[in-house]
Amino acid sequence: MTAHTTSPRPSLRLAALTHRWPSVVGFVAAVGIFLAGADRVSVALVVAIAATCYVAAAAFSLPSMAWAWIPLSFVAVFAGALVELDPLVATAVAAAVLVVVGLLRGAARPALTLEVAGLLIYGAIAVSALLLAPTAGLVLVALTLVAHGVWDLWHLRRHRDLVSPSLAEACVALDVPLGLAVLVAVLV
Repeated sequence: MTAHTTSPRPSLRLAALTHRWPSVVGFVAAVGIFLAGADRVSVALVVAIAATCYVAAAAFSLPSMAWAWIPLSFVAVFAGALVELDPLVATAVAAAVLVVVGLLRGAARPALTLEVAGLLIYGAIAVSALLLAPTAGLVLVALTLVAHGVWDLWHLRRHRDLVSPSLAEACVALDVPLGLAVLVAVLV
């Protein structure tokens, strides 16, 4: 009698995939953004929105608010476009409003300070990338997105109380593959 090796039942594979839905969502978003023609402006906007999601969670002291901020950030960008405001500027204005809301609500200062610091660092680098030559700027903003993936992973491992773990996981699966794909596309 020979040993018979079978693959896992389809229901087990589906259950494993269902458990990793944030990674699937993030990766699908990364592929979609890349295929849509990721340029330095769109990648910088991804960085800005990702960092602002964390500020939203801290401002409301509600980890799941990071997920809610994703569609709200698109509303802010769309509203900004109606008054001819650059998408990055609209995102910055929305982030400033989030900080004020957080301060008025009495959000935990250490959490809000941490997330605002992250936003300022990642945002400043992303905006700086727009001031460089197109290729150099795209490389810098892609590296910034990969670095934000490390920030996501750090939150996923250490600060599950600040940001929804599912959001941090989705962001890792968005930021790192998108940033690396852009780097490969630029450098090859």
